[in-house]
Amino acid sequence: MIKRLLIANRGEIAVRVIRTCRELGIETVAVYSTADKENLHVRLADKSVCIGPPASAKSYLVRENLIKAALGTGCEAIHPGVGFLSENADFARAVQKEGLIFIGPDPDVIDLLGDKVQARDTAKKFGLPITPGTDGPVSEPKAAIAQAEKLGYPIIIKAASGGGGKGMRIVEKSADMAENIAIASREAEANFADGTVFIEKYIIDPRHVELQILADGNGNVAVLGERDCSVQKRHQKLIEESPSPGVDDAMRKRMKEGAVRMFKELKYRGAGTIEFLVSGKNFYFMEVNARVQVEHPVSEFVSGVDIIRQQILACVEGKMEIDPSKVELKGWAVECRINALTPGKISALDIPGGPGVRWDSFLYTGYAVPSHYDSMVAKLIVYAPTRDLALDRMNRALLELNIEGIKTNALQQRWIVNHPKFRSGIFGTSYYAEIEKEVENVR
Repeated sequence: MIKRLLIANRGEIAVRVIRTCRELGIETVAVYSTADKENLHVRLADKSVCIGPPASAKSYLVRENLIKAALGTGCEAIHPGVGFLSENADFARAVQKEGLIFIGPDPDVIDLLGDKVQARDTAKKFGLPITPGTDGPVSEPKAAIAQAEKLGYPIIIKAASGGGGKGMRIVEKSADMAENIAIASREAEANFADGTVFIEKYIIDPRHVELQILADGNGNVAVLGERDCSVQKRHQKLIEESPSPGVDDAMRKRMKEGAVRMFKELKYRGAGTIEFLVSGKNFYFMEVNARVQVEHPVSEFVSGVDIIRQQILACVEGKMEIDPSKVELKGWAVECRINALTPGKISALDIPGGPGVRWDSFLYTGYAVPSHYDSMVAKLIVYAPTRDLALDRMNRALLELNIEGIKTNALQQRWIVNHPKFRSGIFGTSYYAEIEKEVENVR
């Protein structure tokens, strides 16, 4: 086992990796921008290195500084976390070139899967159904309009790299194409250092379902069930749950078989997620996130598997502690993302507890939440034997949660959790838009 690892990320995911590394006996090195000097991940790590000013493009996205920090502190590996450079094949290659271990798939696999255009081609090769769309990236509006007219409006523009709703625009008519391609490309460049975009037919009100994958690179592929991420505000996920109330056993089996076939053939290593759009009895491959996901805790709850631990073991030692054929999925887990609506200093913080409650965050009393990064400041996750009990537990946990000094969406999340349509389990990705005016009035 390695002795020291650098985490090329910030906030909640960095804290999460630090905790597992401590259990594995691995020392950690945190990196931080000047805006993150007081972040909890910096406090918890064994060592820390400042890598630049607040802007991500001058700190967390500067791969040379990250690698220099790893080498300068005697690290043997780099964990990329989520977002930033986590799906950047060039970064992974640069890490390996310096003799360091990249905690993630092989760079060539990231090229195939991290780039959503190539991922579509790869999925198609392995017989997975794909959403109708362009065969490659688009940049010229005229060509994009011609493709869109063949597909039929509405269409969706997507960033080829990254995710999280960034670099994504829905277009209803040709007149809006040029402007939206430019906006999506700029947003993708700012967040993922890659402005490449492509277009797909926009499927109206599907469910967003994803499978959690763990693999050791030697053909052993474990599927830790599916997650439903259909509650989204402008493509930003708000609530995730596992299993999905919209997937039956037959569909679940077909999804799993296709995913295992593809990940085995690619000799995939580490944690990953294969995402689908579900419409009625049909499902369509959407993308692969060649990294760990923000919402991985719900899969950890239902499977009993520490995903970060197995990810590190797979990438460092080429083996996992779990037998894919013996993974047992039990109960129901739900995650609410707690987003900061304003920056500010945390003046009081009461964290929920009790049976089946988990809190993943970088907040503490006295911490000043900066305005430079993603708005998510915490994840509240609950587990129970059934969906109804899990939602009742989430309601209770949200009642216990108290964050003072900043405005958050916690009350809005509680309103959604108790909404009859959400409780019914029958909804798609347009659900939040349907109730947005009501939710926005909750304060």
